[in-house]
Amino acid sequence: MEKEAIVWLGLVILFLVIELITVGLTSIWLAGGALAALILELAGLDLIWQITVFLVVSFALLYFTRPFAVKYINAHHETTNYERVIGKVVKITETVDNLAQTGQAVYSGMEWTVRMKEEGVTLEKGKLGKVVDVSGVKLIVIPYEEE
Repeated sequence: MEKEAIVWLGLVILFLVIELITVGLTSIWLAGGALAALILELAGLDLIWQITVFLVVSFALLYFTRPFAVKYINAHHETTNYERVIGKVVKITETVDNLAQTGQAVYSGMEWTVRMKEEGVTLEKGKLGKVVDVSGVKLIVIPYEEE
C-alpha cells in the first residue's frame, strides 16, 4: 500500500473516531472527503487530484447534507432547565445588586442566584425580573413591570 493511501486511510479513521466521540456531526464530512481521496489514490491518480477531491467532496457534503442532517437528526432536541427559564418572569427574593454581588429569585421551586443585565441598576426584594440570559448558574434579569 502506498504512503498516501495509508495517510488517507488514517484520516478516514481519525475523522470517524472524532465523529464517534463528539456525536455532533462535526467531522463526518471530512471522512467522506478522505474516503474519496483514498479511492483516487488506489486508482493511481496524482496527489494534487486527491487533495482537490478531498476538499471538493468535503465541502459538498458539508454544504448539501448538513442542513438536512441538522433539521432531521437533531429535531428532537430537548430544552434544558436553563433554556426554559429564559424569557420567564421571576419574583426577586433578595435585592439584586451586581456591585454588592447579591440577588436571588425562585423559579420552578429552585432558588437561583440573580444578577442584573445592566451594571448599576438594582432590583428590590419583592419586585419582578424578566430573565434574559443565564450565565453559569446565575439568572441575568432586567426589571419587569406588570401590565
